[in-house]
Amino acid sequence: MISGGDNWDKLIEDVGGCRLCGLCETRTNVVVGRGCQSGSILFIGEGPGEQEDLEGLPFVGRAGKLLDSALSGLMFPDDSYYIANIVKCRPPKNRAPTDDEAGLCLPYLRRQTRLISPKIIICLGAVAVRHIIGREHKITQIRGAWFERKGIYIMPTFHPAALLRDDNKKVPMWQDLKKARQRYEAMKDEGMKDEGMKDEGMKDEGMKV
Repeated sequence: MISGGDNWDKLIEDVGGCRLCGLCETRTNVVVGRGCQSGSILFIGEGPGEQEDLEGLPFVGRAGKLLDSALSGLMFPDDSYYIANIVKCRPPKNRAPTDDEAGLCLPYLRRQTRLISPKIIICLGAVAVRHIIGREHKITQIRGAWFERKGIYIMPTFHPAALLRDDNKKVPMWQDLKKARQRYEAMKDEGMKDEGMKDEGMKDEGMKV
């Protein structure tokens, strides 16, 4: 639970009853997310596809299996990440969500982000880049680069669906995810050092007493 009384149960209930845009008319299920709700890494895609709409989980189709394979290959711990989307309902025919649809759904993603409190955000594809980093950026120009906002490190990379259409994007995305894995490890080590320093300080204080 976080300030304001928000929590996962309330968020899921609110998303499940949402009728703010027309996507609610054609959805089978809302798709909130999957993974560790306290993970250090938040992956953000654009929206559910057909399989995701049927199962109520993000990234479970062909693109999702490709993402899972990459995360497994790079040995991301299961408890290190959570996966969500810009919109929670499937746009018809898997089109990109409109700006209006994204704008109405983004408050749910912001609530998720506050609940998760990630240290790293990975934007998967152009839609996530536009709404998380900025409209002026193009995924092909900034993928693999780090941005820092409010203490969170943000990296854009290709959406795994793009890799299904273009094999040439596979190596760059792998390299980007490898960088994210390295930063995760570095931040984890820094956190352990900080905790160790705090512990040592507490012991010192005790010895002085």
